[in-house]
Amino acid sequence: MEIDKSQILDFLRSKGQDEKAQQAEQELPDSVDTDQHSDLLAKFGVNPQDLLGGLGGLGGKLGG
Repeated sequence: MEIDKSQILDFLRSKGQDEKAQQAEQELPDSVDTDQHSDLLAKFGVNPQDLLGGLGGLGGKLGG
């Protein structure tokens, strides 16, 4: 799955992890493939499911 780098940076900043966000901004590509870049995401403590949790919850409500 593709995630825009800005979503990851916003997520890290919302958790008060500005230093990790700065590092991620330099190391991550603009479009992050969660499978291909899973090692980088793990390095920054980002679980793709955390980023998509709100979308999954909303989708479940709309579909149900």
